[in-house]
Amino acid sequence: MASIFSKIIAGEIPSYKIAENDHFFAFLDIFPQRKGHVLVVPKAEVDKIFDVDDSLLSEWLVFAKPIAKAIEKAFPCDRCGISVIGLEVPHAHMHLVPINSSDDLNFTRPKMKLTSDELKEVQEKILAIL
Repeated sequence: MASIFSKIIAGEIPSYKIAENDHFFAFLDIFPQRKGHVLVVPKAEVDKIFDVDDSLLSEWLVFAKPIAKAIEKAFPCDRCGISVIGLEVPHAHMHLVPINSSDDLNFTRPKMKLTSDELKEVQEKILAIL
C-alpha cells in the first residue's frame, strides 16, 4: 500500500509543493513545528533513510540545500535545522525547520495548526526566494 507521501507525490492528496525533480519532492508540513517547516522526501518509497540508495542519499542533501537557504531567508531564524525521525510515516523523509534553538526541533511539542491561507502564505514566501 502506498504511503501518504507517495500519494502526495502522485497528486492524489493535495500539498503545498515547494520543489520537485526526478528523484525528490518537497512540500510544507501541514502540522509544522514552526512556520516554514518543509518535508523533503525521495520519490522512491523507502521506509528508512539509511536504506535509500547511496547515490540518492547525497543527492537528497544537495536537493534540500537551496530550500533550506530559502527557509532561512523567508523566516527569522538562526539557521535551518534538519531532522530525520521517520516514525510517523513509513517513507524516508527529512524535516527542514527554521530554528533558533535545539528545542525548535523538539517533535514532542504540540504542532501548529495553520489555516490554508497561512500555509499558502508560507509556501509563497519560500517560493519567492527559490
